[in-house]
Amino acid sequence: MATRQLQLVEVGPRDGFQVILPFIPTETKIAICRGLIASGVQRLEIGAFVSPTAIPQMRDIREVLAALRSDKTKVELCALVPNRRGAEDALAAGLDALVYVASASESHNRNNVRRPVAESMAEMIACLNELRPAGRFRFNLATAFHCPFEGPTPHAAVLAMIEAVLAVRTDAEIALCDTTGYAAPQDVTALTEAVRKRFGVGVQLAYHGHDTYGFGLASTLAAWDAGIDVIDAAVAGLGGCPFAPGAMGNMATEDLVYAFQRLGIATGIDIAKLNAIANACAGLPGANFGGHLRNVARARAASDHAARLWSDPALAD
Repeated sequence: MATRQLQLVEVGPRDGFQVILPFIPTETKIAICRGLIASGVQRLEIGAFVSPTAIPQMRDIREVLAALRSDKTKVELCALVPNRRGAEDALAAGLDALVYVASASESHNRNNVRRPVAESMAEMIACLNELRPAGRFRFNLATAFHCPFEGPTPHAAVLAMIEAVLAVRTDAEIALCDTTGYAAPQDVTALTEAVRKRFGVGVQLAYHGHDTYGFGLASTLAAWDAGIDVIDAAVAGLGGCPFAPGAMGNMATEDLVYAFQRLGIATGIDIAKLNAIANACAGLPGANFGGHLRNVARARAASDHAARLWSDPALAD
């Protein structure tokens, strides 16, 4: 049996940055993206092609993309698009790996992209048929487990949307998104099993979790145990949905990498370099951050410093 390969998708520069109100300088965004790439990240969501009126933080995505493309990086760069205009803008900018988003619940979709679910789905299908993006196409199925306005999401709604996408793009990657962080491990297992039962084991699934209620790591590991190899995370646990009241940050990338390494699963990530970037991101003005590993490293450093003070009379008071 072939060894499973974890594909970690870093979404901090999009999902993490979009809820930060003070504008992050473009040079800072580029530096953070470059740091993430240097740490070993292989798939990077650099931002979103959205209206700058709706999410001002994303207004410089073209500059960020141009800088990273000038590096001739081999890392897969992708961006979120909520509609046809976003898809057209992304393709025109030279980005062919698209992440289209729609919600399983009417209330969240209307709050998030200002349209009914049926309209979002029809436009996505039209984009696939007419624009025919050549790169990876991913469908972020938001509120797949829970809606902040309607409560738990019925499996039937999720399955119907997946069926519509796979009918026109059989190789689409379907991301089951726990937008509010509500999903417990058994919820992730149950939905994954329902999807595979309906569409077969060959359907390409990803899991996108948040840590609002402290389920982040447990639910992410449940996704892995259920056979999902593509996992989203955000450096420093940045994130949240600006259109989902109460939604907190994503699963922290550094915590996830540490957990998988403890399980003996290779990530290809240099955790020391990643932790340095996480510390920088946690220091961004207005950042909503989370995670645990940075705190452990900080406490250990403080303990080491205290030990040196006691052991070296020259350093003592």
